[in-house]
Amino acid sequence: MKFASVRVVTQNFEGLIEFYQRLSGIEAVRPADGFAEMRFEGAVLAISSEHLIQRFNAGAAIAAANQSAILEFEVTDVDAVFERMNALGTPIVMPTTLMPWGNRSLLLRDPDGNLVNVFSRA
Repeated sequence: MKFASVRVVTQNFEGLIEFYQRLSGIEAVRPADGFAEMRFEGAVLAISSEHLIQRFNAGAAIAAANQSAILEFEVTDVDAVFERMNALGTPIVMPTTLMPWGNRSLLLRDPDGNLVNVFSRA
């Protein structure tokens, strides 16, 4: 089995794409109307408009209702990401902090309220 992607369902399709493009510097690929992929090294973040879920799997997922998953991104310089995202007015949950296990970690919220952890390893 191969882990393929994580998909985030949203009513704010363009806003979520813009957020993750600003965060990562990666351009989204849009293979279909209402569906995009951010193709990171080793993983894919898929973004789907809620209307696609309603069309093909009504009620299977609810946009902006996540309260348990954290999207995590490893970077070389978490402080630079903090400065960039803070300057853009991104909601900061926890500024860059040294964690007990040695990582420097930054917690953000994307436009749908999903928790995003950006970290650098020790």
